[in-house]
Amino acid sequence: MPRIPGQIDVAKTEAILDAAIEVIGERGLSAPMEAIARRAGVSKQTVYNHYGSKAELVKALMARRVAQITAPLRDPSAAEHPREALEAYARSVLETVITTKSYSLMRVIIQGAGEMPDVAHEVFEAGPRHARRQLAAFLKTETRLGRLKVENFDQAAEFFSGMVMGHSQLRSLLRLPSDKTQAEFDSLAGEAAERFMRAYAP
Repeated sequence: MPRIPGQIDVAKTEAILDAAIEVIGERGLSAPMEAIARRAGVSKQTVYNHYGSKAELVKALMARRVAQITAPLRDPSAAEHPREALEAYARSVLETVITTKSYSLMRVIIQGAGEMPDVAHEVFEAGPRHARRQLAAFLKTETRLGRLKVENFDQAAEFFSGMVMGHSQLRSLLRLPSDKTQAEFDSLAGEAAERFMRAYAP
């Protein structure tokens, strides 16, 4: 069955994004789109058809990762079980922090931020800020339902994220090995969710 004009080819999209993580992680933000296309097994024009610029491509990378991280907050059962949703979200955040590919890309973006501020801006908006907004929206819903009592949703989202990330993010950015086991990360996620729920109990 022929593809409808304008319909996104999901397989090609994923191949391009996967290739972009690898190539940009290896060669930096200056990596040519042609190299990304070659790694993805598509033409350079296909990459540009999907993403008109390097900034748009990196923005898409961050948006995909944020969608994965925040998935627990959109689970149908999340509203009824906020503690479990927050714990799952925390585990997802921690998984990103200790994943080599995810943070190799972030390190590259930080290094090239001075030369490509537009890309850095897109990364911040599509990545950290968008994730915090989704968490804040979740907290707003829980407060409306009476399961939490939060007055400043953005601030509370920052508090929870800070509890979860801690020094783990800095260690990853500095290419230092993790000082925690998977079991310790799981425990941290559960403890953060439990303490947060107590702090904002109605």
